[in-house]
Amino acid sequence: MKSESFKRGLKDGVPIGLGYFAVSFTFGMMAVSGGLSIWQAVLISLTNLTSAGQFAGLEIILMQGSYWEMALTQLIINLRYCLMSFSLAQKLCRDEARIHRYGVAFGVTDEIFGISVSRPGAVSAFYNYGAMCVAIPGWTLGTLAGAISGNLLPDFMISALSVAIYGMFLAIIIPPVKKNKAILGVVAVSMAVSSLFAVVPALKKVSSGFVIIITTILVAGGAAYFCPIQEDATTIEKNTEEEA
Repeated sequence: MKSESFKRGLKDGVPIGLGYFAVSFTFGMMAVSGGLSIWQAVLISLTNLTSAGQFAGLEIILMQGSYWEMALTQLIINLRYCLMSFSLAQKLCRDEARIHRYGVAFGVTDEIFGISVSRPGAVSAFYNYGAMCVAIPGWTLGTLAGAISGNLLPDFMISALSVAIYGMFLAIIIPPVKKNKAILGVVAVSMAVSSLFAVVPALKKVSSGFVIIITTILVAGGAAYFCPIQEDATTIEKNTEEEA
């Protein structure tokens, strides 16, 4: 059963690994162009596995931000992984050893979490290991390829490729925005708040890491207060039955 779960994880992880390669390519290129060595960029990707967190962290490193700034930024950006882990812990087989739960926790990403929770029934840790064995090399090798290319490609091509990360963010934002006007409002207000920090003289002194922290807390908190997600009767009844 472990072998079958691992093979299934490998198969389901292939598209994730390919996607990670494309996105981390940009990270590697940006890291090297900012002054990091190739192996420093690769080590960051190998030990972090977080796209938004890594890009935000890279900016703080290049701007020589403080450790507190880095810690708070990563806590806020990656807090969702804590919630995902809570959910995934209930999805794993009940007799799964604690060491395997720790191993699965290291590889929790949005995509791996998505394929894990969508599996029917309980999930073996070896399914996640299979997906991780494709996703982690994809993310790390993409960073390596981007870092090496950053030293070989001409400046105009590096500048053009550096906008790939913004294309990825647009691809994430646009589909839910079309379905939910509240999300559109969150995006618009986030852009407005960020713009204030960029143009107002007194706010320009705030470092980029704290801009992310302040913007996230203000906008996300305001959205949760003014546009709470309402559960319908069917969802409430279903959750009650599951808890029972």
